[in-house]
Amino acid sequence: MAQKNFSSRKAGYQNHSHTQGKVGTGGGRTPRDRARRELSQNFLVDPYAIGLIVKAADPVGAVLEPGAGEGALTWALAKCGARVIAYEIDPLLAGRLTARTRENPGIRVVRGDFTKVKAPREPFAVVGNIPFSITARIVDWCLTAPALTSATLLTQLEYARKRSGDYGRWSLVTVSTWPWFSWELCGRIDRESFRPVPQVDSGILRIQRRTEPLVRDRKAFTELVELGFSGVGGTVRASLRTRYSGVDAALAAAGIAPDTVVAYVHPDQWIALYEALGMP
Repeated sequence: MAQKNFSSRKAGYQNHSHTQGKVGTGGGRTPRDRARRELSQNFLVDPYAIGLIVKAADPVGAVLEPGAGEGALTWALAKCGARVIAYEIDPLLAGRLTARTRENPGIRVVRGDFTKVKAPREPFAVVGNIPFSITARIVDWCLTAPALTSATLLTQLEYARKRSGDYGRWSLVTVSTWPWFSWELCGRIDRESFRPVPQVDSGILRIQRRTEPLVRDRKAFTELVELGFSGVGGTVRASLRTRYSGVDAALAAAGIAPDTVVAYVHPDQWIALYEALGMP
């Protein structure tokens, strides 16, 4: 799968965020500092980086934004014509963003936990600089939303690389959802693009729903993949032979060597394996 290699421009920003004022060298912590840490708040302040996210998302129609924060990405999405519903759990930030966007008909701010929101019935996308601490919860929410068309999420770079196969290895969540969703690393955002500056760089992870599923029986495919990842016997061959017949011939048809460790089986090979085993 082709990867896009982007990097954000480093700019000479002062070390501050709008919610905490300038960050000094003192050891004090204000209530806002504590809230920021608890809510994993790192605000995106680099216009170039924001542009990369918007370009990757290509927002059209309804867009849900988890963790809108101070609204830098919110405004950029709305300027592209998207109808943005911006979710922010921090009451202070939600109030400020509501006040600043009240006159913009393309933006609606909702104070609350995005992961507890009921997904819309009409087609929609998710775009957000999401809190690293709840990345898995937000991704799970997106994958289970029937009307979701895509999710473009700014995550820890390591997470984005693992899920997109950028390390040359594949995770269970990516493989098990591959017939229904593609996963792509669309860029890298330097940690200096945020205030406060986090400890790691970020990656733009795009999850795109396929127009047509690549397999018909989700339950059967998921069971096959989960057994392969179970680790029984140490290889995908050993794991699958505990339940399926004709595994050796199916592996050969899918181009998978008998001693292949499960993480190195490409998602497309899993689909070929599924078909070679005669599964519907």
